[in-house]
Amino acid sequence: MVHIDALGAGGEYRTRNREVVRSTAGVPVAELSIVPPLYVSRTISAQRKVRPLPVVQRAAALARTADAFVTGVIAGLDFETYVGLTSRISGLPIAVTRAEAGAVADAVASAFDAVRPARPAGAALDWRAERTRNGGAVWARRGETFAVHAAGNGPGVHRLWPQALALGYRVVVRPSRREPLTAHRLVNALRESGFRPEDAVYLPTDHGGADEVIRSADLAMAYGGRDVADKYAGDPTVVVNGPGRTKILVTADRDWSDFIDIIVDSIVNLGGMACVNTTAVLYEGDPVPLAAAIAERLVAVEPLPSAHERAVLPTQPVDRARALAKYLAAKAAGTTPLLGAEQVVAALGDGGAALRPAVHLLAGPDVDKLNIELPFPCVWVSPWSRDAGVAPLRHSLVVTAITGDEELIDDLLAEPTVSNVYCGRHPTYWATPAIPHDGFLADVLMRNKGFVRD
Repeated sequence: MVHIDALGAGGEYRTRNREVVRSTAGVPVAELSIVPPLYVSRTISAQRKVRPLPVVQRAAALARTADAFVTGVIAGLDFETYVGLTSRISGLPIAVTRAEAGAVADAVASAFDAVRPARPAGAALDWRAERTRNGGAVWARRGETFAVHAAGNGPGVHRLWPQALALGYRVVVRPSRREPLTAHRLVNALRESGFRPEDAVYLPTDHGGADEVIRSADLAMAYGGRDVADKYAGDPTVVVNGPGRTKILVTADRDWSDFIDIIVDSIVNLGGMACVNTTAVLYEGDPVPLAAAIAERLVAVEPLPSAHERAVLPTQPVDRARALAKYLAAKAAGTTPLLGAEQVVAALGDGGAALRPAVHLLAGPDVDKLNIELPFPCVWVSPWSRDAGVAPLRHSLVVTAITGDEELIDDLLAEPTVSNVYCGRHPTYWATPAIPHDGFLADVLMRNKGFVRD
């Protein structure tokens, strides 16, 4: 059993209240300390009492952290042991887990590069800059503490919040019990690399403690589904990373067969578990051949244990997998299943199950069905017409538009509920530090203040 202790302002804290963390096969693999709400509030109060490290020190410490994350033995785990255990707990295929963990290290190393595109050209990051003598703007924090309610669908969710450290925030991470290891490793690596305990804390907690995390911090980011989005919809201090509802649109001026590799890759890459995985494909024409081609590719994906290096599909405990399949069957009523709910659960014989891909054909762009997102490769294929416009594409984190219609691209960029638009041969999961995920995080964390000095 691996002990995953809380990491507070005073160091490691092993609580009396602990929770067993199991693999997707139901095997106990770790024990997670659960801190009470009072500990949360006291920890964040301690964070407020320290000033941020100077910019130069933060940059150097982030660079060391990125190296330590992938090369060090942290909390008793080397990188490969951490990757293997994370894969077993989350159900994410091990090769995907390893790649996402490497991407976390890259994101830590490039945290300053990632915040620069968000900074207005006319604003200085430091008031001491020479340009402020003539008056101008200083890019200033909106608060001092930033909380993260992390998701549990893989290491990649921890690529974003290190940007808050780069900007001088003190960060508190409440990990998901479905994947508590990445944040634990990262916070430990930060502390080993020059950040103080108050700069980044790791607080596993229950629902009461989770609410206290949000109340006590100045700003927060919460991951979750529709329920989380609704809970914090009226709170301007909380950034919600909710469902992705990511889509691909192919218009009649493009031959979908030339893009089938990108379409399938967008559906199944990252185990189909990420918010940037495609959940709906719309085609201006007869979608039947396109849906059949997608299904033909996806049916060939072999269900394997997540620890297998060739594994592509995610795993879940058998009962959880069957519940997801039952939910899918109910939601898919009225559609044509090419790969239906009845074949989704592939029991692996060890108490876990791989989740086979699902493909359903719609008679028309039913918005409710197009926006159903499940934690495995599940896609809805629908016809689309110019009369439908952008309405079926609303509320999407990413839309990849395979089209030569520039007015359609204008319409997508003008649609407030579409966060990112990729035009042409780009998978929906494509990302670089210069591309905002759902807006730049710094848009929320920072503001411009007028400033002049002698």
